[in-house]
Amino acid sequence: MTSLAVSAVGAQAVPAEAVAPAGVTSLSADTSLSAAGVTGQAGTADEFDGADCVVGPGAPGTDARLPDPFTRNDGTRITAKADWECRRAEIKKHAEDTIYGAKPAAPQSVTGTVSRTGITVNVSDQGRSTSFSASVDLPSGSGPFPAVVVLGGFGADTATIKNSGAAVISFDPYVAGAEGTGRSTKRGAFYDLYGSSSSTGLLVAWGWGVSRIIDVIERSDGSILRTDSFGVTGCSRFGKGAFVTGAFDQRIDLTMPVESGTAGAPILRGVATESGAQPLSSGYGEQPWLGDAFGSHVNNPAGLPVDTHSVIGMIAPRGLFLMENPSVDWLGARSGSVAALAGREIYTALGVTSNISYVSDVADGTHCANRAEWRAPMQASIQKFLLGTGNAPGVFRVAPSKSGNLADWRTWTTPQLS
Repeated sequence: MTSLAVSAVGAQAVPAEAVAPAGVTSLSADTSLSAAGVTGQAGTADEFDGADCVVGPGAPGTDARLPDPFTRNDGTRITAKADWECRRAEIKKHAEDTIYGAKPAAPQSVTGTVSRTGITVNVSDQGRSTSFSASVDLPSGSGPFPAVVVLGGFGADTATIKNSGAAVISFDPYVAGAEGTGRSTKRGAFYDLYGSSSSTGLLVAWGWGVSRIIDVIERSDGSILRTDSFGVTGCSRFGKGAFVTGAFDQRIDLTMPVESGTAGAPILRGVATESGAQPLSSGYGEQPWLGDAFGSHVNNPAGLPVDTHSVIGMIAPRGLFLMENPSVDWLGARSGSVAALAGREIYTALGVTSNISYVSDVADGTHCANRAEWRAPMQASIQKFLLGTGNAPGVFRVAPSKSGNLADWRTWTTPQLS
């Protein structure tokens, strides 16, 4: 087919003179987007809304219990669903400033190719450039297909993803941010652009890599992969990455973290007190998953202005399926259940309670196993949020052995938003 050369930076898209290999959509930096019906810099309009919101200074946390996600920085509570956009922008800023580090604005240029077997990504920003790739595994059928980005390949139920009608994009997050490099010498594609001494942690760097993959797909001709339907999943440390990736890119329709543990979905205030859970000091120090600023909260999570229930709110009202393992104490599943219960209150206030599912009541205690208890809600979630068929599962099954009590963790009530 004839490739369509498009760029994240420019003005008129025109057919490229070269002919791409069969099944390949090519994107090049030499032309621009408007003739193809796509305008704007990569990711700016839809990667995260709330750009017009005024985010004022917020006070630090003062309570060992969970902060009220519905209270603005100025102390007033939101009253309408439409208020959530700017409240979400406040939460995002707090989360960047105190937990994860900043996710930069969309880069100046993102180009690449989409084929039936792989995706290439080339990124330039502020005079620096980097490149990476990911593999594609298509389900049966003619497509185009929605796609689920699988971080790391460990523990993801790729068979169920494909059987549900979605493509699997296998992305090695270490190419975006490598582990074992320390806080002052971070390496990988993200740090190629933003510096090895960046205060941003690996989880945001991994999510940044997924966002750039989405940029390339979004600007392809849509003949192989749909340009408007994306999911993300991963297990263990890659579950942490999936959770943060979904929170920081609103083009992701379905987020499915698996056994994410400390620095993932479980409330940070909870894992600090949960017997056997990975301590915050370990979650911060084992790898630079979290941003450098979190170091000042390792021993004082009550000082955080937000917690992971609010990060779940950054995903709302989009699809979310949280999967946890109660058999491994290190994973902090009780704190995970509290995060899910508190996060579900945000979904309820927005009128989409069924868009969040949570299952920790599983028989197999093996870390990152593919479990029968997760299969049906995963398939239903993919069909609803990526294919647009059926109903959101709205499943909530908490393991009795690791069941947290939300009443112990909040003083706020859930508003009825107009």
